[in-house]
Amino acid sequence: MIDQLPRWVWVAGGALSFAAGLMNAVGLLAFGAEAVTHLTGTTTLVAGHVGFGRWDSALHLLGILGAFCIGAVFSGWLIRDEHLRLGRRYSVALWIKALLVLAATQAFLWREPAAYYLLASAVGLQNAMATTFSGAVMRTSHLSGMFTDLAIYLGHALRGLPVERKRIAVCLLVIGGFSSGALVGAWGMRWIGPEVLLVAATIAAGLAIAHALRPAPRAGKV
Repeated sequence: MIDQLPRWVWVAGGALSFAAGLMNAVGLLAFGAEAVTHLTGTTTLVAGHVGFGRWDSALHLLGILGAFCIGAVFSGWLIRDEHLRLGRRYSVALWIKALLVLAATQAFLWREPAAYYLLASAVGLQNAMATTFSGAVMRTSHLSGMFTDLAIYLGHALRGLPVERKRIAVCLLVIGGFSSGALVGAWGMRWIGPEVLLVAATIAAGLAIAHALRPAPRAGKV
């Protein structure tokens, strides 16, 4: 599968990883201090709040979890199962993600809790979209799997086993993109505030336009 990934998805994967890191940094550094790109920590916090009887906090985090899943569900409904087949649906998904991020930006400026739900739904949509296209090779919104895969490949290399360089490249692309985006998000929150999310919205819109302008593939070519 990884050998079939076209150049377009490498570029888009790096850009979307950058956007995800930026969005998560904003979520963590904004008024609510909550992550939006990974569900493991959020699920643990839900359990912790329930254990201590903090029901309002638990319900808020459940809203973030639900919003992420709704975004992913919508992506699955819209794009279906189009592995390695770029179609109009991907452009539509990217435009919707851009609109969700714009709405989240305004909600953060108003300090509305709904900001987290809007941003989480945008991330869920993005991650499901990238996962569908790449056949689960490239997940752009969280790094646990990428770090795990990278460590496995390095372990194989230490044993002298063959390792596909492209697999290592995917891990480094997502990790580097996400980390760079988080840094830009942190700088943006320090100097301009939640408006730094406009960078993530612009990335989504730019990819949607670039995809729409791509020439149609020749018959028989992915």
